[in-house]
Amino acid sequence: MRSPDGRRDHRYCHRNRRPGVRLRAATFLLAVTGATGCGGLPTHETLPSLSAADPAFAATMEAYTNSPVIGGNVIDVLVNGDAIFPAKLAAIRAARTTINYAEYFYAEGQIAQEIAQALAERCRAGVTANILLDGFGTLSMASEHAEMLKAAGCRTITFRPLGRFSLRRHNNRNHRRILVVDGRVGITGGSGVSAKWTGDGKMDGHWRDTDVRIEGPAVRALQGAFVENWREATGELLGGEAYFPEPLRPRGDFRAQVVRSSPAIGSYAMYTMYLLAISSARREIYLTNPYFLPDERMEAALLAAVRRGVRVVALTPGKIDHNVVRSASRRGFGRLLEGGIAIFEYQAALLHAKTMVVDGTWATIGSTNFDNRSFAVNDELNLAVYDTPLAGRIAKSFEEDLAHATRVTYESWKNRGLKAKLLEVFVFPLESQL
Repeated sequence: MRSPDGRRDHRYCHRNRRPGVRLRAATFLLAVTGATGCGGLPTHETLPSLSAADPAFAATMEAYTNSPVIGGNVIDVLVNGDAIFPAKLAAIRAARTTINYAEYFYAEGQIAQEIAQALAERCRAGVTANILLDGFGTLSMASEHAEMLKAAGCRTITFRPLGRFSLRRHNNRNHRRILVVDGRVGITGGSGVSAKWTGDGKMDGHWRDTDVRIEGPAVRALQGAFVENWREATGELLGGEAYFPEPLRPRGDFRAQVVRSSPAIGSYAMYTMYLLAISSARREIYLTNPYFLPDERMEAALLAAVRRGVRVVALTPGKIDHNVVRSASRRGFGRLLEGGIAIFEYQAALLHAKTMVVDGTWATIGSTNFDNRSFAVNDELNLAVYDTPLAGRIAKSFEEDLAHATRVTYESWKNRGLKAKLLEVFVFPLESQL
């Protein structure tokens, strides 16, 4: 980030307020991990005095995210693999002309095979399937699945392939999850393809996640995000009736906004969206995220919300696949807890959902983690909704998750063990890359 006068200032990078020996000792570690500093996040020192209930809120969001709020949509919230995978498989199997599918994580398991088989069957039936697999996130994809897709005639492309000796292999990835069928049905969210994503979100060793299924005019914006990445990967511009059918008539009553960011090409819309939403809260903020590492500016916005009477509740993992990330996140809990933010840790499974609800009227679901990697390094995509019934559905899911979570008190955080504190010291220099 930058200081208020616009100059580069590492004091403003996340919570890296302590200068000196630890920062210098981290130089080697940062070089090895391919660190990119703060990632060039824009300065947001002053935010508008705005309420999420104001008519101007949606227009303000449109202006600063360069994404229109589009009405006339049917939107279904898909909670956990039990709902997500049947919806994806049904959409793929119903395809008649085109399938555009971007996936960050694709690994093992029966569900991985079922999705590959469904895609391959549609390709053999003459459907054009453009499959974009992130070069880092899909390293665990079974070779037989990739070969099945190619043999069936699916157009399978790797997004930003890894160099043989790449040190920055985990940077600038396509973290978006996009499925668009026939230009009319879309699914997006935070899920990947793995046996770990199956189930009801309450199974040990499995993920608790949330996606959304969309029909209506907003699907066109989701398609636009896919073709943006496809163009970068292939140089090909996808277009025409098969991808952007006319007319795309209203199907329901929900207003939605597809917000996408790509720091590699200078777009930080997701960071701005979250800041505007937090600063516009007047009653409550319900935030669920597996990688909860707010930088200084985001932390200040959350604490300012508490001071103006907003109830701020954050749901974070009690269990996680990357303990380093959890340690980095918990290191900053003290200031947040002292400032009045309620923090809970989900215990029933591995928490991976990325949602936020503001005042019961606005909500977002997507791929974006609450950390520097999502805000300043990777390509991300979220769906924002502007309707009380739908925001209420997501808030209800949040409240249900709290029943399976443990509250973190300041006293329990302060008295955490020496091992935890030492790990936090170790990961401190790496925070801007987590």
